[in-house]
Amino acid sequence: MSTQTIHHRIVSNLRVGVESQSSTAAQLSSSQSGSQAAEHTVCVRSDAEPEAGKPTASPTYGTLLDTYGNPFTVPDFTIKQIREAIPPHCFERSAVRGFTYVARDMVFLASTFGFWQHFVTPDHIPLAPLRFGLWALYGFIQGLFATGLWVIAHECGHQSFSTSKTVNDSTGWLIHSALFVPYFSWKISHGKHHKSTGHMERDMVFLPKTREVYAERIGRYVHEISELAEETPIVTALVLIGRQLIGWPLYLLQNNTGHDNHQRQTEGRGKGKKNGPFGGVNHFSPSSPLYEAKDAKYIALSDLGLGLMATLLYEIAQLYGWGVCLYGTSYRIFAITYLQHTDPTIPHYGPESWTFTRGAATTIDREFGFIGRSLFHGIIETHVLHHYISTIPFYHADEATEAIKPVMGQHYRSNTKDGSVGFIKSLWHSARWCQWVEPSQDAQGEGKDIVFYRNRNNLGVPPLKLKPVDGRSSQD
Repeated sequence: MSTQTIHHRIVSNLRVGVESQSSTAAQLSSSQSGSQAAEHTVCVRSDAEPEAGKPTASPTYGTLLDTYGNPFTVPDFTIKQIREAIPPHCFERSAVRGFTYVARDMVFLASTFGFWQHFVTPDHIPLAPLRFGLWALYGFIQGLFATGLWVIAHECGHQSFSTSKTVNDSTGWLIHSALFVPYFSWKISHGKHHKSTGHMERDMVFLPKTREVYAERIGRYVHEISELAEETPIVTALVLIGRQLIGWPLYLLQNNTGHDNHQRQTEGRGKGKKNGPFGGVNHFSPSSPLYEAKDAKYIALSDLGLGLMATLLYEIAQLYGWGVCLYGTSYRIFAITYLQHTDPTIPHYGPESWTFTRGAATTIDREFGFIGRSLFHGIIETHVLHHYISTIPFYHADEATEAIKPVMGQHYRSNTKDGSVGFIKSLWHSARWCQWVEPSQDAQGEGKDIVFYRNRNNLGVPPLKLKPVDGRSSQD
């Protein structure tokens, strides 16, 4: 269902209530939401701060408000302007330099393994609880280094590792298989995410729930959502913990957070298939609607890599114990991706309003300090640039990011407050503020096809006020 259709059903068929929200920005002055909006406002360039006062309606889009109540204008720059702003040398890729980083991360992993294997033993540390805690620390540290390798394989998938496709895919397949990631399967679906970022019907990663879907999930009618104004911190915490623990496996196994419009698959593979358990949509089957028939050999090769790694891991465990196999990579990747695409300032577009240039701007750079910039190779700090030109290697991404900021103006988003601590805080902040998307109250024309996050926690812009039709519920 298109976003415009959703808006029509919500606004027209359900008859927006007489209660007007034209003073939405003023409603943000509630002590809780107002102070938090000010504290967490995304840091953009100083010359791109929202203008104070009442927002001016656009003749085409009407008045669009993000979750904080800031006026939103649709980007008008072009991908050509973005490319021309970047220094030519930023596009240069070096296999030698790339393999230097691979070697560095491998040395980190091997050194940690050797140290723990030699010293964290009953001979050196007799107390079993202490050994257990140290092996848990081992898993955390190895996860940091393994995440760095994951990012390099991600570079390979985008062909930014070297100028050779063979070198890129061979390296990416080896690294991702070692981390239990189906390289080619992920590469193909991830490429589709880049081609449709911010598209409400086609995006493959952290596609937000519509108001209808959210209402169904919590067992409410659509019109009742605006009547809910209570915080549910325990539920929010459980959702966050669950997402971090099993989000990545569920994404691979049943396409969680991706679009569910598989019936549109051009070869008819999506007929009768849905996201969810046993729905036929996953990253392991050549018949999955995420892929075309020509991709079958690559899906099989990805599965082969996982099988070989599982066998190798079993043999290693027989020699050294299962403790050495601990590394927490997937939950970090899921947290990183979630925060790259979820923020109260970020819009999403329906099919009538989406363009590649607009969609690529629905991302945000964050800061994770030394770990993010060194161990994770800047994947957190330069994601906006990455969505415009994904073939730029990470070691040129900072310079390229600075180059595109003047072109993007207020549409470049970053939140670097408090560094790595701020990154962790943003997980909680975004989970509370960003629960579903819907159009702005005073949107007009194509503006009705542009949606923003809203929530039931009485934070930021209130949800649309809706009424049932002819006394029936909004879902009847």
